[in-house]
Amino acid sequence: MNALRILSIALASSLATASLAPLAQAHNHGGASQAQPVGDIVAVASGAGQFNTLVAAVQAAGLVETLQGPGPFTVFAPTDAAFAALPAGTVEDLLKPENKDRLVAVLTYHVVAGKVTAEQVVGLDKATTVNGADVRIATSGEGVTVNGARVVSADVMASNGVIHVIDQVILPPAN
Repeated sequence: MNALRILSIALASSLATASLAPLAQAHNHGGASQAQPVGDIVAVASGAGQFNTLVAAVQAAGLVETLQGPGPFTVFAPTDAAFAALPAGTVEDLLKPENKDRLVAVLTYHVVAGKVTAEQVVGLDKATTVNGADVRIATSGEGVTVNGARVVSADVMASNGVIHVIDQVILPPAN
């Protein structure tokens, strides 16, 4: 975990100038216009302070350029706490160069092509991820879940898509 912490700290330090404003934008229930998003998916996630592990994994997987591209993308983004809840050694194992394909599979399972806002998500029962596999979406009086992971914050806007914060890392089905 030390290598991951060092990588996360270095990454957070190098991206400290990224804006935190997009995280303050919650799902808009009142119909008023939201402020223009500041930064792409990677910049918004980097500046939020709660996605250091996710951003480090995106870097290790070589997906930074892709997620900085025009998109649009919808990212179901697990927090650092979600990664910490995985069994001991899981993150370190995924970050090893020899496991890059597995890491890419896990990360792309958190991404849907297109910008799918919370208003649209609640009308879905599944979505096809960039990984190629579907995620299950369930809506109840208690909120929205994606493969059982609870959406804790929705519609964090980025210039090239939207982030929905989830409380668990979701894993793709075994091939």
